[in-house]
Amino acid sequence: MPLPSILLISTLDTKAQETLYLKDRIKALGARPVLMDLSMGTPDAGVPPADIPSSEVAKAGGSTIEEIRSSRERAKITATMIEGAKNLAKERFESGEIQGVIGLGGSTGSLMATEVMRALPYGVAKLMVSSTAALPGLSTRYIGKGDIALFHTVIEISGLSNLLKQALDRAAQAICAMAEVPLPETQRAKGQIAVALTMLGPCEHCASAVRKKLEEKGCQVIGFSAAGISDAAMEDMVRQGLFDAVIDLAPGGVGEALWKGMRASGPHRMEAAGDMGIPQIIAPCSVNFMTPRKSQYKPDYYERRKVDLDKHRTWIRISPEEMEAVAEAFVDKLNRAKGPVRVVIPQKGWSAVDREGSPAYDPNEDTIFTNVLKKNLKEDIIVREVDANLEDPEFAEAIVEAFWEIIEKQ
Repeated sequence: MPLPSILLISTLDTKAQETLYLKDRIKALGARPVLMDLSMGTPDAGVPPADIPSSEVAKAGGSTIEEIRSSRERAKITATMIEGAKNLAKERFESGEIQGVIGLGGSTGSLMATEVMRALPYGVAKLMVSSTAALPGLSTRYIGKGDIALFHTVIEISGLSNLLKQALDRAAQAICAMAEVPLPETQRAKGQIAVALTMLGPCEHCASAVRKKLEEKGCQVIGFSAAGISDAAMEDMVRQGLFDAVIDLAPGGVGEALWKGMRASGPHRMEAAGDMGIPQIIAPCSVNFMTPRKSQYKPDYYERRKVDLDKHRTWIRISPEEMEAVAEAFVDKLNRAKGPVRVVIPQKGWSAVDREGSPAYDPNEDTIFTNVLKKNLKEDIIVREVDANLEDPEFAEAIVEAFWEIIEKQ
């Protein structure tokens, strides 16, 4: 197997010595380092040029390095350099020139490098070596929806001390090993159906039952926690072509995006499968609840029916008007689907915490959602109601039946 090529993203105007050391270590391990320089300043005299110099990055972003260096609009020129780096990284990956990417930097360098990394598909080896990897608020921004590994150097990336050399040695070993792992689409068994499955704790039994039943038939089922990040990442991975079907048990992120809830997963949630034309099965776990941040509660939220999942998470029952609004959002997205769609709705509660006896249980009010779908979805989108709670075995059976009904017609 040929040794990998590694894209090394750094800034030679601030971290030349440390970057060149890391480049040498990657080369010493037998890989081919390709250095991309995101400098917005001028490197010191005598610093060897990068394989992809900052002038080329600026050009790919629609500017020139002279304009970048003369500008005082830091946010604008940073965005320009990031855009150029993303374009060049995608070109190199798509042409097969790189198999992994490693970044080196502090706060600004890490923010820039990881945004470039997130432009590359799931499964590409990505490692960010950062002195600020553990800072609250920044680490989540570095990762975002990406499958990025963070390497916290602890010490500042400034000067080649023995401690920093040892950290960079470990990072070089790590990215070289990571880049040798084949991409996920090359690892699926021939003819195997890959299914993306959204899930949450309150629909865990249903998700587990569905997964086991499909695995018994030879499917590969990949779960995603529908808490706003993983389910948003799922949309990107569906567009990457990693899945043949989607079972969306917990699409609550669609409604959460309308009122900026904690589980909001962006404006394009529940659209990728439809755009790609692959089958999708939709269930409504948590759709009848919202999870606003308590610092953003409206006065009426305190009076609403609610369920405390734990001391950090509270589900608030949405109003009839909000129920209608989220149903209309579902209709808009599902009617645009290019592939087959089935909607399966339980009539006795939409999750484990939404059963008879729960303060928020209201199956009559749930019919607002169901009726909007029945009235407005395209004729070929079947809405099936099941006389069960979403966590009951009968409902999992109905999901599996709907899945095979679609698959057998493909």
